[in-house]
This record gives sequence, structure tokens and C-alpha cells, in this order.
Amino acid sequence: MKLSGISHKFGDNISTDLIIPGRYFHLRSNLLELAKHLMEDADPEFVNRVKLGDFIVAGRNFGCGSSREHAPTIIKMAGISVVIAKSFARIFYRNSINLGLLPIETDTDGLQEGDSLEIDIAKGIIKNNSSDKETSFLPPSPEMLKILSDGGLIAHIKKYGGIQI
Repeated sequence: MKLSGISHKFGDNISTDLIIPGRYFHLRSNLLELAKHLMEDADPEFVNRVKLGDFIVAGRNFGCGSSREHAPTIIKMAGISVVIAKSFARIFYRNSINLGLLPIETDTDGLQEGDSLEIDIAKGIIKNNSSDKETSFLPPSPEMLKILSDGGLIAHIKKYGGIQI
């Protein structure tokens, strides 16, 4: 599976409160409206620039803070196909898989805002077309790819009636 898109870069410790500002928590039952505020406090123009298939690129500890399942859900709803970070908060990482959003852990220092990226998920390679450099990452296991291709663990369980890979 190969993906391509533009990078939108953020720093370290992007909390779920930056992903979804807490003042919009009342919109949690209206995800389309909530998604209009994605990353608003980190970058007020983010939702106006992001396009289907783009990537969020970040530093360490992406998704720290509360365990809001809405965070990976609205990232995905906004058209982001992958979040690439140096590291993830554990609960955000698990919520992402459960909801079908691929988190990739790798060194992101060579990736900049607006870079054109191609990701070969099976081979574990991110090609930066803007700098003509490659970054590697540990590709997901075949079982994890199956869960992600089914739309996440929840969809996988609904499809198969259990955790069958």
C-alpha cells in the first residue's frame, strides 16, 4: 500500500487538547462540526489547508493528554491518512489503530511543512520528494495491516465477529 500527500508539521507534545480544543467538547456528538476545529489552537488555518490524503508530521509524544477517541477520529475525518511522529502517547496510538488511523513512528527531523511525501507502508519507507531523501520506519505487521485495511479494530471485529486475522 502506497500513499502520497503533503506534510503538515507540528512540534513536540501535541496534546489531545490541541488536536481538539476542549472548548468544543460539547460538539462530540457532531463529529463533522467538531472536525472543523481540528488543530485550531496549534494552527488556526490548518483545516483550510489540509487536503484528502495529507499527513500530520510531529515530534515526540503526539496525542498526549486525555484519552479522547474523538482525536484520531476527526483527524481521519479531515482527510489525514497517516500521522508521522517521533513518538506517540500510548493511548493515542492504540485509539488510532482501533479507529483505522495509521500512526508511524520515525525520526521526523528531515520532514518539513509542505513537503511532498510518498509512503510505502509495506516496505516502511517515506520518500520525501521535496528533498529527495528517504526515511525508514518499522512497517506494521500483516495482522496490523489487516486491521487497518478493515478500518480499525472496531470495524475488524464487526466484520469477523472477533479478533481473527
